[in-house]
Amino acid sequence: MKQFIRKLFGIDKILAEKEQAQSETAKAKADEIQAKLTPKERATARGESWVAVLDTKVNPDNVRNGFFELDWNDNFITELKKAGYGFDNDPEEEIVDRWFRDLARNMLAEEGLDSNRSSGYINVTKLGGGKAEVE
Repeated sequence: MKQFIRKLFGIDKILAEKEQAQSETAKAKADEIQAKLTPKERATARGESWVAVLDTKVNPDNVRNGFFELDWNDNFITELKKAGYGFDNDPEEEIVDRWFRDLARNMLAEEGLDSNRSSGYINVTKLGGGKAEVE
């Protein structure tokens, strides 16, 4: 009987529209929250590994030297450990440094260049908050 009355007076449509509006509002709020997150926070929330180059600088006096400022999440460190770049007690910066050095060697090898050549040094400076500066 309730259904009949709801249908007769159009209450069922009003209730459906209200439910749709609430759903759209909830989705809009979720989208707004996602929009405020950084790419790192979004990847972390999804359980994905994430690493990015935040800054690159070249020494104006010697273009062979410069640095990359890297940022990463815990999932990336876990992935690197699984790949053999580190162990549980290793500092994150050292784990990322091993990976970064390997990445640089692989890029040189792909270009047919000698990866054992002298072309500067790599210095890792901890910046805190899961960030490090690689020079």
